[in-house]
Amino acid sequence: MTQSNTLWKPSERFINESNLKKYERWLEEHRGLSFNSYSELWEWSVEDIAGFWGSLWTYFEIIHHAPYERVLSAEKMPGARWFEGATLNYAEHIFRMKNDERPAIHFRSDTGRVDTISWMELERKVSAVREWLISEGVGKGDRVAAYLPNTPEAMITFYAVSSLGAIWSCCSPDFGVQTVIDRFSQIEPAIFFAAKGYTYGGKRHSRLNEINEIAAGIPSIRKTVIIPAFEDETPHPHSPQIEVWEDILRTPPEELSFTPVEFNDPIWVLYSSGTTGKPKAITHSHGGVLLEHLKYLHFHNDVKAGENFFWYTTTGWMMWNFMQASLLAGATAVLFDGSAGFPNLNVLWKYASELPIHHFGTSAPYLSACMKKGLQPGEEFDLSKLRSIGSTGAPLPPEVFDWVYHSVSGDVWLCSMSGGTDMCTAFVGGCPYEPVKRGRIQQRCLGADLHAYSEEGRKTIGALGEMVIQKPMPSMPIYFWGDDDYGRYKSSYFDTFDGKWRHGDWMKLFEDGSLVIQGRSDATLNRKGIRIGTAEIYAVLNKMKGIKDSLIVNLENNHGADVMPLFVVLDEKTELDEITAEIKENLKSECSPRHVPDYVIRVPAIPYTLSGKKMEVPVKKALLGMEMGKEVSKDAMKNPEAMEVFIRMGKKVPS
Repeated sequence: MTQSNTLWKPSERFINESNLKKYERWLEEHRGLSFNSYSELWEWSVEDIAGFWGSLWTYFEIIHHAPYERVLSAEKMPGARWFEGATLNYAEHIFRMKNDERPAIHFRSDTGRVDTISWMELERKVSAVREWLISEGVGKGDRVAAYLPNTPEAMITFYAVSSLGAIWSCCSPDFGVQTVIDRFSQIEPAIFFAAKGYTYGGKRHSRLNEINEIAAGIPSIRKTVIIPAFEDETPHPHSPQIEVWEDILRTPPEELSFTPVEFNDPIWVLYSSGTTGKPKAITHSHGGVLLEHLKYLHFHNDVKAGENFFWYTTTGWMMWNFMQASLLAGATAVLFDGSAGFPNLNVLWKYASELPIHHFGTSAPYLSACMKKGLQPGEEFDLSKLRSIGSTGAPLPPEVFDWVYHSVSGDVWLCSMSGGTDMCTAFVGGCPYEPVKRGRIQQRCLGADLHAYSEEGRKTIGALGEMVIQKPMPSMPIYFWGDDDYGRYKSSYFDTFDGKWRHGDWMKLFEDGSLVIQGRSDATLNRKGIRIGTAEIYAVLNKMKGIKDSLIVNLENNHGADVMPLFVVLDEKTELDEITAEIKENLKSECSPRHVPDYVIRVPAIPYTLSGKKMEVPVKKALLGMEMGKEVSKDAMKNPEAMEVFIRMGKKVPS
């Protein structure tokens, strides 16, 4: 594999035909603005944020039912108000892209269900669900909750809810009962849509018991809609509180219409992981996510009308919400429900070849798993139509960059990106003008005034710093549901640098605008005053044979001493004493002596949240002897049994 820094460069044709270049030409023609580089364009977008976001309103021809009075009330955080006075609807912008020549949705599951949804069918079903919701008294501002897998039915329901100006919230059906109740009870939904079950790894999982417990545990739910999960299942019986999906679809559809809402009115509620304490109910606005999604999909992913856009996600991850933006760009949304490893890790690459998929989105751990398995998708499948590979969810190790260009395609645009549930977007990611450099995210996104800050609050280049956003963005949360005094909101983002958004990631920003994410700042390893991002450790370990997974924490005591244990999951052929010396030597030589752990401890598994993030901070708290059995919500974990090992260790880790 190549070790050169630059792995891919856009051709002149690629640049000139990009959506971003089209926007630049429009700026020159209509605003008299011209730029010599992406850096100059980015500088303008964050210096004149009202001018930039106002230009997007005009450029994307936002459908509005009342005009805005001004783009931005004030450049302050929190509390910025965008496009006040304007009314619009997110779903209306989805359906303005309807087209008889291409489908709206492609769908497959790991059990063989295949479906293609035309725009006509999508519109008819959305209208039927909308009319039923109206008959149940649902309107603007009401909450509708869903417990659904990543299927067309979830998208249909969301568009119907959004078209009414009602507020959507969804959990994946692999979430446990209490986890769902902890989330939905905060917003008091009136209607509950739930799938009878889901499939994963070729196996069926019934959720009828869980559905009944959730509905019983949330008093505000007036009616539950049961959606079939398996083709051969028996019909679900009616009751005064139960409605059946097939009957709803028989509701006579009307011409699909859209309820105008204020730009800053809520569209959906997403949730923080909730592994410790009550999950934050993060609420976004119709207009904020509309503008942000149009911007990112067009300019930073270069998605074009008629293309197939795929992201491997569940409905419990914000990438499902983000994926809706593919239809805003005129693309066809490609869904896959089930395990990305069933029957083997090639299943998604095979899907990409057969459809074909033009934009392939996934997580960094999936790409790492493909690399470790030695897959060669580019040799096994025809991926000639694949234009971009998107990766998020965790830092993408440099060696995985190498693997993509060696084993998938030497001419694909690898778009490592980072953002979060907090804004339901990425604020660093792809740039069609710039090269892809090994291990680096290409650029900061337009409109994201993002910098690395030292502890003293100064901008830093080439050194580890806190990721900070200096100016407001439209898709920042309008509030946390139920957080009436904005106390949790302010403490979540603004308690470190007054008036500036601290995201909670460590990053290094380089002179050319590229950057690397070094892990969560609340999980930072502070070794004798030197801050180390956990991603640096994992990047070395990911390359080592025999190591399946790892987690590292640094434990400090009240006297200033610290101990740094490394926990590893090894394959069945590797012994701990055989690999410990190699681990320490590799970390010392590739990083520094400070990166070397004090102890290497073998564990059966690493605990993860349901959204696939390593639980570094809860593990650290458990090892410090906190009562984690009570504090950690096991229903919010992918593998709660993995945490038990660390809880039992308590303060027994050597010090």
